[in-house]
Amino acid sequence: MAHDEQLAARVRQFFKARVVAFEEKRMMGGLCFMVDGKMCVGVEKGRLMARIDPSIYEKALSRKGCVRMDFTGRPIRGFVFIKAEGLASDRDLASWLDLALEFNPRAVSSKKTKRNRKV
Repeated sequence: MAHDEQLAARVRQFFKARVVAFEEKRMMGGLCFMVDGKMCVGVEKGRLMARIDPSIYEKALSRKGCVRMDFTGRPIRGFVFIKAEGLASDRDLASWLDLALEFNPRAVSSKKTKRNRKV
């Protein structure tokens, strides 16, 4: 699955303009933007994935273009996809990126697992 490079470029531009240190990683069939070692946002196909405060999750779902993130058929509270119609303007995109950045300091890092290798 490819990601939308134009959307990824808009995310990069936003982070650079705000002087946000980030790292890009390919995962989940798209491109994730890590901030402080934690998944903040991602680009998958033509949509944005945002990790937001779970306390505003239901309210966020009422916004244009926002849907539950459900890779496995089971939604993950605090993670949403925003389709193209919710990202039409730079202001629309900025509002989602601001929400994700606001939550990032309180987000819990995923635990890294060590894979057992037989030698």
